[in-house]
Formats: sequence, C-alpha cells, structure tokens
Amino acid sequence: MERVPTGIRGLDDLTGGGFIPGRAYLVRGGPGSGKTTFGLNFLEEGLRRKEKSLFICLSEAWEKIAQDSRAQGLDLEGLSVLDLSPTSEFFAKKMAYDIFTSGDVERDPLVEKIVEEVERVSPQRVFLDSMTQFRYFTKDPYIYRKQVLSFLRFAAERGITLLFSSEASDEAPDHDLQFLADGVFTLGVDGGYRFLEISKFRGTDIPEARHTVKIGEGGLRVFPKIRPRKLKIEIPHEVIPSGIPEVDEMLSGGLEKGSTTIISGPTGVGKSTLAALFAKEAAGRGERTAIYTFEENEDSYIRRSEGLAIPVKAMISKGTLSLTYVEPTLLTCDEFGALIREEVEEKGTSIVLIDSLGGYRLSIVGEDTVTHIHALVKYLSNQGVTTIIVDEVQAVTGEFQPTREGVSYLADTIIFFRYIEIKGRVAKTIGVLKKRLSDFGKYLREVEITRYGLKVGEPLTNLRGILQGVPEFLDG
Repeated sequence: MERVPTGIRGLDDLTGGGFIPGRAYLVRGGPGSGKTTFGLNFLEEGLRRKEKSLFICLSEAWEKIAQDSRAQGLDLEGLSVLDLSPTSEFFAKKMAYDIFTSGDVERDPLVEKIVEEVERVSPQRVFLDSMTQFRYFTKDPYIYRKQVLSFLRFAAERGITLLFSSEASDEAPDHDLQFLADGVFTLGVDGGYRFLEISKFRGTDIPEARHTVKIGEGGLRVFPKIRPRKLKIEIPHEVIPSGIPEVDEMLSGGLEKGSTTIISGPTGVGKSTLAALFAKEAAGRGERTAIYTFEENEDSYIRRSEGLAIPVKAMISKGTLSLTYVEPTLLTCDEFGALIREEVEEKGTSIVLIDSLGGYRLSIVGEDTVTHIHALVKYLSNQGVTTIIVDEVQAVTGEFQPTREGVSYLADTIIFFRYIEIKGRVAKTIGVLKKRLSDFGKYLREVEITRYGLKVGEPLTNLRGILQGVPEFLDG
C-alpha cells in the first residue's frame, strides 16, 4: 500500500513506511510532550517532497511556533499557515458573550476560515493543532463528535492526509477522537525518558510497545524497540578462533559464525580480555567487528588492550573494528538498539561484542531485562551476526552461577571463569559449560593474565570441587 512518509526518523520503520494517504491521524499527549514538533516534522517532509502543506494553529501563536522550529533547525520555507489562535484583542477589549455562547459566536466564522484556506491552498498534508479547541465550542458531546467527524470527512474527500493533535487531559478527554482517528500516537514522559506508543493504526499490524523519543536538532526522533527479523541468511560453517590454542581446543576450534556466546565470571578474572581476543581475530581477518563497552571509555579500553598485545587502535584505523563507549544512564536500550541496527544493516558488521551485560541492564528503564536481552540476541542471530556478551557474576567463590538474570538459555556457547584456592594461592580457571553446535573440552584449565594476553595451562584433572571454589586434590 502506498504510504506518506512522516519525516520522523524511526517512525516509518514502525508504520510500514508512513501514513496511509487520505486518512486522519491523532497525536496526543501532555504539555511539552512533543505534539507540535511531531506535526512540524510531518509538514517539513511534505515541503521537502514538493507537496502543498498547511498548518492550522488554534492554540499557540504561529510566530512563537516558528521561532521554536527555527531553533530546532526545521526548514518550513513555503509552508502555508492559518493562525486562528486567540489574539490579545479579546483580552484588551474585554470581549464577552452575554446572550449567545462562545460556540455560537466563534465556531462558524472559524470553520469558514478553515474551509476557505483549504480550498485556496489545496494541500496534500494538513496539521491541525489542536483539535481540543473545538471541544470548547459546545457542551454537547454529540454535536462535538459530529463536528469532528464532518471535518475528517471534509479532509478525506479532498485527498488530504490529516494529522491533528489533542491535549489528552482529564479536563478535556479525547477518547472520542481516538475512535474517530485512523491512527493514534501517544507521546509522554516516564522516569525522565520520553516515549511514544502507537495504540491504533488501521491497515498495519503494529505490536504494542513503548519506544524511546528524543527531541533536538531536526525535531523529533523515534528509536523503535528492537525486534527480531526473520531473514534467510546463509551462514558459512566457519569458526572464529581466540588465537589461544588451549582455548580453541576447548571450543573445538572456536566460536561458530552466527552464534551467541556468553563469557561470564567475577570481576578481574579475564572475561573482557578473552572477548577482545575473539574480536581481534575476527577483525584481523577483515570481518567488521563492533565493540560496545558500558564500563570503560574508549581511551581506557584501548590502553588496556594495547597493554595485552591487542592492537585495537590499528584495527580501528583500518576500519575493521569500531569501539563505542555507551553511558547507560544517558542512553536507553532503544537508542542502543538503534546503534546496533545501524552497524549491522548499514555498515555490514558481522561480529558484535557487548561488554558488559551489567551496563546494558542499567539502560533498561522500567521494563523486563530478560525480554530486552532476548529481543536483541534474537535480532542479531537472525541477521547472521556473531554475538559475544560479557556477563559479570557477583559471587567470587562459593555456589557456581553461570550467568545473571537467567539468560543462559540464549547462549549457544557459555565460557566461564572461576576463582579457586590452591594451597593458599588464589588462582583463575577457565571452562566451557555449554556448546550447542559442537563438542567441547570438559576440563577446566588454570589461566593467567600477562603482558602478552591470556596464558592458559593444562587441564586440571587432579582436582575436584572446583565449581565450589575450594578444590580438593585427588589421590594418585
């Protein structure tokens, strides 16, 4: 079906390409939620496409709106504007209605002006801000509903794609407008984050979800919640080695392409180092690899890696590796999903490393952690991307815990690190708990972090109780 692009980055991905021509859509929300910006982006896109576009403002004066739009960098040159907002004249002349109601006096002239302007401009796009003003013209809900419905039909008969706003307050509820519109977009703020919900969109199946919204340069942007996409991608039967013979032996050669691996363990045990070694091997063979670090900035990550003989800076310069520091308290999981999608779909990235899952959890506000991680991992898997996730567990010794949050089911491979005590000495061990796609080594090995990277020893075949953190030597 033909679509009318909205001009709002990210929104058309959710709606199948934009609005359906000739239909009416409602954008609703409280004060400052971004309704007017939403509409101006819609009109700006029309102007960019050489379409006649009309803005009808009933509440806020156009002069102020135009000033704000320029500050956001919107280009509205050539836009037709019908400013029907209240002027200072009403207050200065103490105008009042003693015999007739305000609706009787103001409604008909206002409607006539709208009709005249629409007939004069013959627009393809119209944004009316806001429809709530019509409600104050009459106290009769039937008359109001009929008035709105007739306006929507008036626009539809002229092939206009109409967007109108409502203030969605307790004093002026808009349930009737939601019934009449072909699509309903709700803007709001929760926990300091702006969001968008699409509760209705005739002609398109849209899953219910809250999507992050940001308002800034260029207007409004939507960051769609990441969703798995079923694609038929042929994944070569190849493995990505770590470059450490002992580890690759444990993994039957390495990590299968297109698989998901979780590397878990307590702090300081070598998880990030091993993950970086896999990234080094992939990038060194020319496969674009993206590393997202939630706990170290780029400079710190590069220095640490270079100190372990991992040439991160050289691979970045070559273009086979990208390194991005993500501040989880400033970036929502939807925004992080947008970064991932751009890397995968636009830059052809085939390896994604997330370090670590603990930082990613912080970006998930007010929603289920496992659901988001599940969607992200399944999306990457369906894209044929090899995913490596570093997960820090809390326990240093004691009861063994492979991962936090119960996400181990998502992994094709689980590599774990473990602190143990051997004759009063604290040692580190590495093992493989799970590997769906091939056999793997069942013994743990001692591991050390040196200036040359990870040094892995022989299998610890003479110990038991390693998973409890206090191993015992076996006789013989």
